Amino acid sequence: MTSDLRLPRVLHALIHLSLRERVMSSAEIATMLSINAVVVRRMLAGLRETGLIEATKGRSGGWRVVRSLDSISVADVFEALDRPGWSAPSESRDHPGCPVEGAVNSTLTDIEAEAARQVLARYESLSLGDIARMATDTK
Repeated sequence: MTSDLRLPRVLHALIHLSLRERVMSSAEIATMLSINAVVVRRMLAGLRETGLIEATKGRSGGWRVVRSLDSISVADVFEALDRPGWSAPSESRDHPGCPVEGAVNSTLTDIEAEAARQVLARYESLSLGDIARMATDTK
């Protein structure tokens, strides 16, 4: 099973971009994240469309965050990335007439839907500013 690393990578990049208070190129971000610059551009392109960041072209171009970290929730980024790692509820369809399979599917669907609501609520309650403060707190 592979993991979708877009959300943690993009959160990491956005916080660094904001804390550095300057434009960073795709190559700089790629080096920081130990990934390819093409992957960086693909990940950040969707965020540009939602107004979280902007890109400038040219020799001194790059990416910058256009909103304060406190005004960006983890949910904002999660939604901008089209909910990476989010999957449909697990349902077996091997025996459609079996009441046991139906009960199992119904139970798992309910549990997974509740888990998804709780995760999204937590994402909505947490700003990138909160995470940045966790990283920079020297206590």
